[in-house]
Amino acid sequence: MKQQKSYLGLLFLILCLICVSNDAFAQAKNTISGKVLDEEGHTIPGANVSLQVSDKNVITDENGVFIFSDVPAGSYSVVASNVGYKTYSKEVTVKEGESVEVSLLLESESQNLKEVVVTGSSAPRSKLESSVAITTMGAKAIEDRAPSSTAALLQTIPGFVVEASAGEIGNNLFARGIPSAGAYEYVQIQEDGLPVFEDGALQFANADTFYRLDETVSKMEAVRGGSASIFANNAPGGIINFISKTGQNEFKGKAKLSTSDYGLFRTDLNLSGALIQDKLFFNIGGFYRADNGVRNTGFTANKGGQIKGNVTYKFDNDDYFRVNFKHLNDRNTFYLPIPLKSNNGKIEGISGFNPNYGTLTSVNFSRLNVPQYGGGTFSTDLEDGSHPVINSIGTEFKKKISEKVTFKNAFKKTAIDLNYNAIFPNGGPWTQDAYATDIQNTTAGNLAYSYVDNGAALDPNTLIMRADLWHIQKKMDNFANNFSFSFDLDPVQLTAGYYYSNWKSNQYWNWNSYLVGVSDNPRLLNVKDNTSGVDHTWNGIERITWLERDAQTKGLLNDIYADAEIKATENLTFNAGVRYNKDKYSGYRDNARFGAENLGLLNNNTADDAVTTVKGNPYTYWRYDVSEWSYTAAGNYKFNDKMASYARYSHGFRSPIEESFYDNAADLSKLENTQVNQIELGYKYANSFFSVNANVFHMNLKNVAFTDILSDGTSENKFADVNNIGLEVETNAKYERVKLNFTFTVQKPEYDNFTGSNADGSTFNFNGNTARRIPKFFANLRPEVEIVKDLTAYVQFSYYDKKFVNQDNKQVLPAYKEVGAGLNYTYNNLRFAVDASNLFNEIGLTEGDPRQTTAAQSDVFMARPILGRAFRFSVAINF
Repeated sequence: MKQQKSYLGLLFLILCLICVSNDAFAQAKNTISGKVLDEEGHTIPGANVSLQVSDKNVITDENGVFIFSDVPAGSYSVVASNVGYKTYSKEVTVKEGESVEVSLLLESESQNLKEVVVTGSSAPRSKLESSVAITTMGAKAIEDRAPSSTAALLQTIPGFVVEASAGEIGNNLFARGIPSAGAYEYVQIQEDGLPVFEDGALQFANADTFYRLDETVSKMEAVRGGSASIFANNAPGGIINFISKTGQNEFKGKAKLSTSDYGLFRTDLNLSGALIQDKLFFNIGGFYRADNGVRNTGFTANKGGQIKGNVTYKFDNDDYFRVNFKHLNDRNTFYLPIPLKSNNGKIEGISGFNPNYGTLTSVNFSRLNVPQYGGGTFSTDLEDGSHPVINSIGTEFKKKISEKVTFKNAFKKTAIDLNYNAIFPNGGPWTQDAYATDIQNTTAGNLAYSYVDNGAALDPNTLIMRADLWHIQKKMDNFANNFSFSFDLDPVQLTAGYYYSNWKSNQYWNWNSYLVGVSDNPRLLNVKDNTSGVDHTWNGIERITWLERDAQTKGLLNDIYADAEIKATENLTFNAGVRYNKDKYSGYRDNARFGAENLGLLNNNTADDAVTTVKGNPYTYWRYDVSEWSYTAAGNYKFNDKMASYARYSHGFRSPIEESFYDNAADLSKLENTQVNQIELGYKYANSFFSVNANVFHMNLKNVAFTDILSDGTSENKFADVNNIGLEVETNAKYERVKLNFTFTVQKPEYDNFTGSNADGSTFNFNGNTARRIPKFFANLRPEVEIVKDLTAYVQFSYYDKKFVNQDNKQVLPAYKEVGAGLNYTYNNLRFAVDASNLFNEIGLTEGDPRQTTAAQSDVFMARPILGRAFRFSVAINF
């Protein structure tokens, strides 16, 4: 009900904005304003705009907007220019008391190097002049890609291995071969230059859980390595910055309706315009979506939406004050590994379980109610899925203090209530005989299996397994503030800033094991020992609250940074940056009695014999201080307006993650920050037909933490060094009606200093092994053809080389390919599209079961495949 009220509120606000007459707010004054756009309609920040027959000259702001005030009545030529574009001139006439708005469309002289980027730098600059590896994508390109999730969009970036098999949220990104427990451990996802949440790798709170793509997005900029450690915390692998649309004088809007073959209903809306002409602007939008999910759970898998917007007040000289806000209330099913088998190296589904559309998550056990130690009942709802409720508000302020000095400040306050419920495989699949002998330590014939819902006996050939319902409740908040001074000390552009952030994550876990028959939409099983009369399940629950956790992690960041851009000659530019982190992390963890309590409530039943509880035990409080320098230096040489090359060295770090603090709270002395050193050589070339961005990199990482949660509730808690050398290439070609995008990455990530002892006393030596879950080669090829005017078709081909499940390199995930395709047609202001993913139902494995540290002992194993074939249809209108 609250969610419905939120979206009714959005509709009411939109109606109010539409009904407010812009003319009522307009101020009669002589102005010429507008935006500078490229051929695809993307705004161009940092473009030069001059008013001929006058001495007026301005630079477009980060939204491509310019304004000339107090222009005497008369006729003028408005001239726009920018690196990589042909100069454009437009004649305008201003009458006394009139405001004129124009759009200036620049035609590119070369591809791909034309864009001005703001991420990972102290001032807007073109790709040609940037000494970083960066991939950008505007609103139109994002729409053409038709990504089903944030992670699906990020798969287009070379150097980033992105696993998008979890569904819309909870996916993983590995930057430049850095192995991790998953999530977004070495990169930072940002909205308008500030983090979505300060740490993107909290347990069960991956950064993409808190971000949704919709029509409010203007552009995505992704920096790999390079200067990322100077401009973001714990992000030596890169920064992914989503830049929001803002308003302009002209009222504009876009509405979109989407559906699919998996029950999708989605509406998107974005509106922008002026509340006061030339001064006060707004942009507001959002979406509502419900669908059944590509994998069949038997219930509505994804349901919810978002409201997001900003209001901007423009001062003179491109100064502005902006208020940003967002409300997200969305729930999503999180997909995990499923049972598969290998048939002479070919991956197949097992009998009764569809590998493309099946999932262990089932409506047949969506409700959980279990008794608790000390009394009471724990309840949760699987259909709530991963359900974040997010409220954030922030501001941006830019003021030019003098001709040489500019001040900027931005802050954001974010509150998150995350209710997380998902089904994790945790043991098996077993034959019924193996379960009896290996798990219950009894003779196979002693156990009887029956379905909970109707009491019918289980077929003797049906496999059984544990399907755990893991419940995690997180209360999170974050306040982040970034202010800086920029100094124009020609030929040096210097920026000095201070970044402050405090964040907190309180979490409670309660994990329970179901016993199920292995099939699509699995059902709960009861197990009884006919000889002893002992039950091993209670309403299908084999282990009640086998894990309970209560913990807190807090971060307090006080960081200073400086970045200098030195234009040594017309063609040679140097960059140097430094950041000093003075950070404090603290918190507490429970001292749970792990599997030590017998509830004593269930007679002749083992389901409540080994309960874990935090009640009655003290907490361990911990504190960890970080004092670290990050630094970088680079040089960029522009051979001409079409070609440049750069070299960069950077040193950054990553603080220990949440799970490391929990595991080592009693003795933090064994924890160290992960040190990341990178050398990059880049080459950029573009003409009107072809462009290429190539980067050779070498990464040396010290003390990489491996902290996956294992099936027994413990953590790997291992540390190693990693070396990686690689090549990233991004190319674009355009000839008449044909476009081609091709990206690929070749790399060799290997472990070093990775020896030690396992919990059982055995030893291991993984030196020289390939880093887990990282392919040595992956590529994306996308040809696009305009069949006739306004009718475009594309094919998306992706290839991922084989990779290894674990550090021992014994279990291989085979190489796979995925093919998608689409067709879109534009008629006036309408756009119709159909997009298909995984057309040939490839069973491509992105991970094994990271909760198991040993290779599978039979032909049936657990792994997480990409989603099955799906079709999406959409119609959008611009107005």
